[in-house]
Amino acid sequence: MTLKKRMDEDLCKTEAAHTYEFRKEIPQIVDELVRSCNREECFDHIAPEPLPSRDQIIDILDRLRRILYPGYFINSRVDEVNLSYYFGEEATALFEILAEQITLAIRHECLRHSLPCTNCEERGQEVAVILIRALPSLRAQLAKDVRASYGGDPAAKGFDEVIFSYPGVSAITVYRVAHLLQDERIPLIPRIMTEHAHSLTGIDIHPAAHIGESFFIDHGTGVVVGETTDIGNRVRIYQGVTLGALSVPSDAVEELRNRKRHPTIEDDVIIYSGATILGGETVIGARSIIGGNVWLTESVPPDTKIFLKEPPMIYKSKNQAVKGKPAKA
Repeated sequence: MTLKKRMDEDLCKTEAAHTYEFRKEIPQIVDELVRSCNREECFDHIAPEPLPSRDQIIDILDRLRRILYPGYFINSRVDEVNLSYYFGEEATALFEILAEQITLAIRHECLRHSLPCTNCEERGQEVAVILIRALPSLRAQLAKDVRASYGGDPAAKGFDEVIFSYPGVSAITVYRVAHLLQDERIPLIPRIMTEHAHSLTGIDIHPAAHIGESFFIDHGTGVVVGETTDIGNRVRIYQGVTLGALSVPSDAVEELRNRKRHPTIEDDVIIYSGATILGGETVIGARSIIGGNVWLTESVPPDTKIFLKEPPMIYKSKNQAVKGKPAKA
């Protein structure tokens, strides 16, 4: 055996010994992890009944999107020849997965709060059918949202572009599905759905909010629509808009948990980018226009325009005098 080969072999033995020393620590760490599950300050779900699967719920959203917009989000062709087969296959698979996840969500809620038996498996199948039964009307409702997006944006070149690429349409699609499940009092799943859409689009719509027809979110990044928000028909909002709640002390949170905390936006309102509208008693009257960066905590009557006073502009170049009012120090 050559000297180099002997040295390499000694090195391998040394590395193997080091690896073993590190690996010996793992059982002790595992014991500490097990003990941590008995501590109140840590969060875990150690129970015989599993929680709903976030991955499965995302899969459900993908399946719903293929049904709500047939032919758009698949790699194969859909035409008159295979349309019935396409819907049948998608709806049947959706029912199985959706019913299972709803059952798990209901069962977890019952066990967590020690509630009387609600026949969770039967209820899961019932709500799955309710959602699937609503898909034709959801398609019609979403078509109005798509048309509102196309009609409100001169940059849109067609409905296909809006469906494929507009984050507002994507977020509204998920919201309308999640809202139906929220109305059926299904725990956990609606919020997982809308927070997934939030992570993809930057648009945060709580599933309990009420939103009317032909809703258009332009650009969308940073939009927040709170839990008790009411939005009428044909409303248009731009990026960075917050429809939120007034801040409250931590000891008042429980008292306000089931009260209206977010504003009401009536029909045909336009809210421009960066506007913030707060409070459960705040009502923006129909056909009003709220300008960019406006901060509102009080109601606005119908047919009102609210804008910030235009600040003075300062024009300054290296070789020219200042035009306009000088900037304040």
